[in-house]
This record gives sequence, C-alpha cells and structure tokens, in this order.
Amino acid sequence: MSNTRTIKAIGIKEHGDLDVIQELEFPAPTPKDDQVVIKVEYAGVNFIDTYERAGVYKSPSFPKILGKEAAGTIVSLPTSPSVTQDKEYQLRGLSVGDRVVTIDDGFFAEEIAVSWPKVVKLPDGVSTKLAAATALQGLTALTFATESYNIQKGDIVLVYSAAGGLGLNLTQIATHRGATVIATVSSEAKAEIARANGAKHVIITTQQNVVDEVLRITDGVGVYAVFDGVGKDTFEDNFKIIRRKGTFVSLGNASGIPPLFQPLRLGEKNIKLIRPRLFGYITTPEEIRTYQDQYNSLIASGAVKPTIHKEYPFTAEGIKQSHIDLSSRGTVGKLIVKVA
Repeated sequence: MSNTRTIKAIGIKEHGDLDVIQELEFPAPTPKDDQVVIKVEYAGVNFIDTYERAGVYKSPSFPKILGKEAAGTIVSLPTSPSVTQDKEYQLRGLSVGDRVVTIDDGFFAEEIAVSWPKVVKLPDGVSTKLAAATALQGLTALTFATESYNIQKGDIVLVYSAAGGLGLNLTQIATHRGATVIATVSSEAKAEIARANGAKHVIITTQQNVVDEVLRITDGVGVYAVFDGVGKDTFEDNFKIIRRKGTFVSLGNASGIPPLFQPLRLGEKNIKLIRPRLFGYITTPEEIRTYQDQYNSLIASGAVKPTIHKEYPFTAEGIKQSHIDLSSRGTVGKLIVKVA
C-alpha cells in the first residue's frame, strides 16, 4: 500500500535570492532496505545552504530540500541482511528510538531516510541540539586537525577567523591537545570569545598586522601550521609566517579564490600546502563512526564547548533569516533550526 502520509520540508524550486525559499510538502520517506529513517529534531545551517539556494552550486533537479546536517531519533532501521549482518553496522548498536546524528543532504525536513553508514548514535552527554550544531563544523575541524596537519602538544598554530564555528572548534581542539593557538578576529568582542575558547594570542585584523604579530610572537620563526579559511586576502602572507617544514591548510575562500602560484615556492621553506575536504576524510563507514565518536567524546568531556548563535523556527521565514544572518558575517558560533 502506498504511503499517503506527508511531511513538511523547506527548500527551493529554483535558484535565486531569499524569496525562492519556501515550505514544501513531500510523502513521508519510504526507505530502501539499507536506510535509517530519522525524525529530525534539530538541523544545522551552513554557508553551503546559501550557495545551493543561490545557484553557486547547481542542483541537478527541483524541488530541492536544503540542509546538510541533522540530529533526531530513529523511526526505523535497515532490513537488508547484508546490512544487519555487517560488523560495522553491528558496532553502531542502533535501535528504534535512539538519538543519532547524520550528515548528508536534504535535512530541513520532519523525517529523513539516510544510508546507515552516515548515522551515528549519540552518547548520553550530547544532546540532539548540540549534535546538529556541530556535525559538519566539528568533524571538519577534527579531521583537518588530525589529517591535514596533526596538531600536537607544543605546536604553535595560526587559526584565522577564530570566532566562527569552524575556528572555535579548531581553537578548542588545538588547545585541548596542548598546542598554542594564535587567533585572528575582526573585533575586540570576537577577541574575547577567542580567548575564552583557548587562544593564547589574539590578533585583531582591523587594528594589527598579522605578519608582524605572528613573527613577533614566534621570535621570527613562524608557526607550525596555518588554518586559513579567508583565502585570497591572506594567501600571500601565509608564506611569510609559516616556519620551515610547516603546513599551510587552505580550508576556505571567504575573501575569494586564492591566486595561482608556482609550486616551486613551496621549496623555499619546504612547506606543505593542502586544500582538504571533509568528505575525503570520512568516506568509509569506519571513518565516519570513528571521527563522529571521537568528536562526541570531546563534547561530552567538555573539551569542546559548542557555541550556538541563534535558534530559528522551522519555517520559510526562519530559514530566510538564517541565511541573512549567516551572510552578514556578524554571527558568532552556530545557527540551528528547531524542527520538532
């Protein structure tokens, strides 16, 4: 018998400005035999949502539900024997009613059907609200701080835009591991936030020169690693402030795409340059579970304390306002949507 029950979702029927965001109605998910159905409680808002709405990233079809990260409770589980007998699936210990977190696509919806490898159970110390607020940025920070450059005790690292969601995560993870964080921010108010989250040195970019300050702090040697989400405006300066054999992690283009450069420049100080993507680090079921479990443990232990900027209603107007606020770059921490 066909499923006549419907769910509410929020998305777009075409690319464009804020006015293309609308409430949509879909049949309740009819899962494949390898999928988990989740009743969504909270969903996170990310810059990629604004890119997909505007058409920077083209959607192959419409209507398209927005949203890349969510947390909630399990409604139903996979039925395929190939899944239920899989050792990695069994390690998840999933049951109906469990609180879980997931990363994929189309999550501004009351219910979602997700391939089981992307679903991870939450420990008692992590709420669905915190999980939805940290899924993408938290795993991005943890994987980049582990695989792009493995931050160690005694390292000195530079984190740009340290009062943003990703920057705060990187700062807290680096501090937890015993590294010294030099943070850049745009205002004194954001400087206080960076300090409160572990940054030992804070550079206010509207008042100070980043190159001069980093070289002063490091006695002219430079930092072990740079985590730079600014892009074009800071790209050249990074070559001046990375120490010999240091690592340049380019993780965003907020000011524009960096210029082309000759790889020979890396040889001046034997610098490593990497432009990572989260999903290149969490491709296998084991990688997804391992990193999500590690990050959940950091939250549960208090080593990472997520900052939530604002909670928005599950309406078209609520999502529009979240896009306005996020694009203003005046937010501190994470924007989330209360779905249920």
